[in-house]
Amino acid sequence: MSTASGTRVPGLTAAWDGLPGGTVLDERTVDGVGVLTTVVLDLDADMPTLHAWCTARGTAFWGLSHLSVDELRETYAVVDAMTHHHALLVRIDGTPVALVQAYEPALDPVGKVYDVQPGDLGAHVLIGARPPRAVAGYAPRLVREMARVLADRTGATRIVGEPDARNVAVLRVLERAGFTLGPEVDLPTKRARLTFYDVTPSR
Repeated sequence: MSTASGTRVPGLTAAWDGLPGGTVLDERTVDGVGVLTTVVLDLDADMPTLHAWCTARGTAFWGLSHLSVDELRETYAVVDAMTHHHALLVRIDGTPVALVQAYEPALDPVGKVYDVQPGDLGAHVLIGARPPRAVAGYAPRLVREMARVLADRTGATRIVGEPDARNVAVLRVLERAGFTLGPEVDLPTKRARLTFYDVTPSR
């Protein structure tokens, strides 16, 4: 990642660059949730699951529902080739439940519409399935735990989101997870609502 002066500064996710699909980035036992495992998305093994999520009812705001499995793989192959944007699969007790895309805001279009601070890490979250056993307050709990995972593994002190401003359901989940809603901004593909979660890494 480069600053305005042109100085090269390693991004928060630099250690993830080039890791093969399936690499475990984090595994922890979370009370009331189970064993939470975060891995690098596998472009082959995970694609049928991801395609099912992206084309399921209620995921239109993710914007990929029109793609075939092969087209979706091509899309995530582009993400996989980036050094500042990483797709991660989340499992609870071995069951795939969510996709998280972590990125460096300074190198993303969102970095042009807000003042990026040191320690900021961008994240998109798609909750695709429920865990093997019931979890009270599941969606906000999972989002909050993933914010913690990202902070712990990168040193990020603030997680930044930019969901579609019309996606009231997700904005409600983010608020329940502890995110602060910021202003609406115009991005190349949508009118978005900035969201912020201040977090101190626990380890």
